[in-house]
Amino acid sequence: MGPVSFFLIFLAIALIGAALFFGADSASGIFRRRRSGDAALLDGFDEPVASLPPVLLPAEATPADVDRVRFSLGLRGYRMDQVDQVLDDLRDQLAAKDREIERLRAELRAHAQPGESVS
Repeated sequence: MGPVSFFLIFLAIALIGAALFFGADSASGIFRRRRSGDAALLDGFDEPVASLPPVLLPAEATPADVDRVRFSLGLRGYRMDQVDQVLDDLRDQLAAKDREIERLRAELRAHAQPGESVS
């Protein structure tokens, strides 16, 4: 068998494989585009459904609430050191704002006239 025969056999196998692949795709529609809203999505590549509960902070978050936040690990998730840094900064900002609010309330109470209510 010469090199031309091997090429023809390879070409025949490639054509049969391509026909089977695209024939199976036309039945299942894996690579066909469909419209969902304004974004075009590929069948089989829809947005994943969340299987874990969301991580939420209370409406009136305190620095201790931020310390208790824990995220689930994921294969291609965020870098944990960056998330930890942002949460540490958020906790520190909340603590500074709480201290400032308490300082201003104490100052307001000190200057309040007798009989006035200060919240």
